[in-house]
Order: sequence, then C-alpha cells, then structure tokens
Amino acid sequence: MTPRLSRRGVIAGATAAAAAGPLVNAAPAGANSDRTWDLTVLGTSDTHGNVYNWDYYRDAEYDDSARNDVGVAKLAALVAQIRAERRGKATLVLDAGDTIQGTPLATYYAKQEPITSTGETHPMANAMNVLDYDAVTLGNHEFNYGIPLLRLWIRQLGFPALAANAVDARTGLPAFLPFVVKKVDLGRGAPTLRVGILGLTNPGSAIWDRANVEGILRFEDMVKTARKWVPVMRLFGADVVLVSAHGGDSGESSYGPELPNENPTALIAEQVPHIDAILFGHAHREVVERFVTNRETGEQVLLTEPSRWGQRLSRMDFTLSRRRGRWHVDSRRATMLNTNTVAEDPAVVAAVRAQHAKTVAYVNQVVATSVVELSAVESRYRDTPILDYINKVQTDTVAAALAGGPYAGLPVLSIAAPFSRTARFPAGQVKIKDVAGLYIYDNTLEAVVLTGAEVKAYLEFSAKYFVTHAPGAPVDPATISDPAVPDYNYDTLSGVDYDIDISRPIGDRITRLDLNGAPVDPAAQFVVAVNNYRRSGGGNFPGIVKNQIYNAQQEIRQLLIDWAQARGVIDPAQFSVENWRLVRAGVPVF
Repeated sequence: MTPRLSRRGVIAGATAAAAAGPLVNAAPAGANSDRTWDLTVLGTSDTHGNVYNWDYYRDAEYDDSARNDVGVAKLAALVAQIRAERRGKATLVLDAGDTIQGTPLATYYAKQEPITSTGETHPMANAMNVLDYDAVTLGNHEFNYGIPLLRLWIRQLGFPALAANAVDARTGLPAFLPFVVKKVDLGRGAPTLRVGILGLTNPGSAIWDRANVEGILRFEDMVKTARKWVPVMRLFGADVVLVSAHGGDSGESSYGPELPNENPTALIAEQVPHIDAILFGHAHREVVERFVTNRETGEQVLLTEPSRWGQRLSRMDFTLSRRRGRWHVDSRRATMLNTNTVAEDPAVVAAVRAQHAKTVAYVNQVVATSVVELSAVESRYRDTPILDYINKVQTDTVAAALAGGPYAGLPVLSIAAPFSRTARFPAGQVKIKDVAGLYIYDNTLEAVVLTGAEVKAYLEFSAKYFVTHAPGAPVDPATISDPAVPDYNYDTLSGVDYDIDISRPIGDRITRLDLNGAPVDPAAQFVVAVNNYRRSGGGNFPGIVKNQIYNAQQEIRQLLIDWAQARGVIDPAQFSVENWRLVRAGVPVF
C-alpha cells in the first residue's frame, strides 16, 4: 500500500500493509532529554443528530432533571475554549460514532428530504465541519439509512471517517478508511509527533441493519481487528496510538454469541499491545477515566466515554518526552467536561439554522385530534392506550397486507415497547412531534410466524425486565424494573391475554396466556408484527429471528402518522384493549 499524505498532515492507510517498513525513523539523534511536551485529545461520542440544545419532541430547549445540555454547538464551544487556552500546543478532537441518527433533524434529512436526493449537506456534516474534528469513527447507527447516504455524508466531511473492521463482503478489503497517522506539531521546538488513530465500528450492525449491509459489508471482531492494525500503524511511524471505538467496555453483547463481542473495549486494551488510549462510545455511559493493564506489556491503557448526545466532552492529557530519539508517553489522564457550562457556539448555530428551522416547522404539523390525553408514563408496568395505538396500527397494516394470502387465516399479534417514559398525546391537536416522541426510532415493520410455545417463550424472556417482588411486598413503579434491562428491551404483546407474575422466578412468570378466553395451544400458529430491530436479533429475544412473511420497508413512525392523518381523530375506543397485567399469586399489582 502507498501511504497518502493529505493537506492536513495525515497519512491514511486503505489496505493491509503489514510488510511495509516505517515511514520515518525516529528523529534526531541525541542524548536523553529532561524536556517534556504535552498533547491533549478531546473526545465526543453518540451525538445522535443533536446539533442545537433543543428537544424537538417538546419544541423547547432541551432540559432534564440533571440540567444537562446537548448538541454539537455546545461541544464546539467547549472545544473552542480549550483550543484557545492551548494555543501553540497540540490538541486533537475525535468522535467515537453514532452521529447521523437520533433526532427529527437527522431523520428529516434522511427520510423527508434525503441528502441523497437533494444533494444538500447533511446538518451533522455542517455542524461537525465547523467544530473541525481530526477523525470520526462510524457507529452502528451510521448504517441505518443505507450505504449510499452514509458514503455521501462521509464525502461531505472535512476530515476522515474510520471503520477498520467493516470490510467488503466480496473482497475482504476495508470498506472504509481503517486508520490515519496524523503529524502533530507539539510546539516549543519539538520534533514532529505522529499520532495513529484507529477506528472500530460495532459488529452488531450485521444484525441491526441486516437489510442495509447483508452481502455488502462484513463486520469483523474488534479485538482481532485492533491486533491486526495497531502494528501496521506503528510501522507507518505512529509514535502514539489512539483507538476510537464504537463499543462499550462491559465485555457483553445484547445479541448473544453469534457475532463478535458488542462491547469489547476493555478487552482490546487488555489484549492488544501498544495502544496508549481508547475513546469509546455506544453504551451511552459517562466513564471519566478507566485504566486497563495490557497483559503483554504491563502498560496502563487509558479509557474514557463521554456519555451521549453531546452532554459531555472527554479530555485526555498526555505528557511526552524524547529518549534515545523516540517518543515516550510519561503520563496520561482523563477528565470530563459538562456542556451545560458554555453557551452554544454561534458558528455551529448559524451553519445549521435553516435546517433546524425546517425541521421545527415539519414536526409541528398537526396530524389529528385526540379525544383525550394519552400518556406513556405508566406503559412499563400497566397496559396503556398509547402503546395499544402502536399495536393497532401495526396489526392493521400487516393484516391488510396478508389478506387473501396463505397466512390470512392466522391471528395477528403485535409487539411494542415503551421507548419513552415521557411521550404523550395531548387532548386536542396531536402533531408530528408527539408521534415522533412516542416512536423515537427509525424502525420498519416486519412480520413472522410464531407458534404458541414461541409466543410464551418470548413473553417469558421479556418479563425478566421486572425485579422479583414477593406477594404483599411494597411495589414502587420507580424501581419495579431491573436497571440492567433497558425499557426498549421490554416488549408488550397485543392479540392475546396474559398475566406476568412478578413474584415468580424469571422464566416462569407467564401464568396465563389465552386467546378468546381459552389457553393458547403451544402448537397454534400466529402472525406477529414486529419491528426490524427486534426481528433481526436486537435484544436477543428467542424465536423471533426467522424469515419474514411481511417486509414492505415501511417505517413504523410514518405508519403511525399516516393512520392518524387518514382518520383525523385519535380515539382510544377504537384501539384500547387491556389484555395484559402484572400480578402476584393471581392478584393484580396495580
């Protein structure tokens, strides 16, 4: 492979180069030096389409109970502040992925006016180019809207986008840039420092976005990929090696063992030698500073994760010295900065102002009138009409599509999860933002056939969401669920009647499962309407990963909007059915 040196002083590797020699032998000869220099690396991750400090679902400035702020405009202000403080010193800025999905702003320019049709620059490219990153890593949500949109967004960036473990399914070669080696001026007469930056994306994309990537991309193990490319980066002259990884540090996966580990960041630090630090994301956690000892070298690898949505900025500070003509990292540490301490960067605000305004106008379009207020606040532990609304639309859509076909005689069940605890339809005008606030993901609708036994196993798996409560013990809705199980991995089912006994052990909680007043036959067959994330294996639910009998690539959020617009009225009398409940020894909990 021939290295490529860009105008920004970046050597970028596109194919394997294990046989290549070092591009630069470490610098001037000389004795040991007492001088030291410093390098600061700033890190963001999981910005998820947030540019402004704005909640499009509430049509108001973003706020939460912890007084967090969000958005690239806030991040840019912090970055500008640090760059100004360190003028004349080296400061790099990296991102660990999940950028172009997550808000109505991002959805609008992927779905309503896709950049692939209009040629418009994506708002996240506009914002991030103002901030001026040195490199970004692709997250799993970058693949949500298909490869053409992703590649166009990458071309719109003024800096490299990395994903070493995403390879071409046909050739096995990297499908995206694996790494860059950036020439860095440390100031004060220091020899040039070369910083290698390796990007690793999440292998779960093979499941979560199978429809977009199958047969096109293959996602390889993140640990093995790091082991392959770190020596190559060193051969290319990297004095310091940083990894930007879209995977958490828990060592566990949400999808089971059939794919490489979803969250292997600590394993990378432990098993792959000669890495100095890892910026990671995906888990949406705030990890200020974690050290992992590499088993081979004994060196301490620095890890940090900056929460989500632009709420935090990781800062890594390195002290370096020259000994025998080579760079050495003498110390490393990380701190975390909160974006609620600064005002939004005016240049970022200006760069996205028109796109933000267009999105605000779109989400404030009225779609229907609701007869009463519908709220999701109790949907985790009580059958609520607002989740029944989702199931009604999914059921109607699938039943209509299958009418007259071989599956038309089967009962249609539907699966929905309480994605948001704050979603509500107000009494009166319901707007697109209200529907988007209920269904916050860009999932599409699919359907499969399950047996009665598989339906019960599915519900048993879902019921692990609840903490065990003895009969008669107090039940607090705030602590009723296991904090290790996210709300989006608790599914409710319409079309059958069932009880979940939370006093019983996990795996033995579905004490009643009826259809039309009679127990469900384990051999009976059902059509089950389900979103593509779950059907593809997201959450590792049993029995659901099978061939679809319906898949029209219709976005569920848009189906909810269309159903409301077609009728003009949202009336719970048309769809609300209380078909499940929490019990203890047969006694309802609520």
